[in-house]
Amino acid sequence: MPEHEGLKFTVPAMRILENEHRYLSFLMEEWHEIVLWFEGEQPAPEEARAQLHKLRKAVLEFTDPLKKHTVKEETHFFPLLGRYIGFEQGPLAGIQEEHREIDGYIGHFLHHTEGNADLMTLEDIRAAVKDAGEAFEVLTVHFVKEETVIFPMAEHQLSAKDKERLSQQLNTLIT
Repeated sequence: MPEHEGLKFTVPAMRILENEHRYLSFLMEEWHEIVLWFEGEQPAPEEARAQLHKLRKAVLEFTDPLKKHTVKEETHFFPLLGRYIGFEQGPLAGIQEEHREIDGYIGHFLHHTEGNADLMTLEDIRAAVKDAGEAFEVLTVHFVKEETVIFPMAEHQLSAKDKERLSQQLNTLIT
C-alpha cells in the first residue's frame, strides 16, 4: 500500500500525526488480538500466563512510540492550536484528558503484570488484561476524535507560517 493511500490530510504537520496514528494503530492491533483471545477463551493458567507475557511484551513495545507521539502533540501541536481555539474547554481539554486516561490504563496494566506472572491467578490476569483492553478502546476513539475534530481545525485555523513551523517541529521519528 502506498504510504499516502487512505490519508485525509494535506497539511504536512497533520499528515505526520495521521501517519503516526496509522503506525500506532497497527501496533495496537497486535496486542489487541491477545486481549480478544482472553475474552473468548477459558485458558488453563499456564496458557494464560504465556499469553500475558506476549501481551506485556507487545504493550511495552507500544509505549515508547505512543509516548513520543503524545509528547509531540502536547509540546508542539496542542499549545499552538490552543492559541487559536482556547485551552480551558472544548476539544483540546477533552483530548488531553484522554491522554491521561490512556496513560492510566497502560500504567495500571504494566504495574499489575510486573514481576512474576507465575504467581498471578487467572482472575488477576483477566483483570490486568481488561486494563489493556480499555486502553485500546480509549485510544481507538481518541484517534478518531483527533482526526475528525482536532486535525481539521488545525488545517483550517492555523496560519501558513504556523503550519510550516509545526511541520518542522513534528518531523521526527516515533520508532
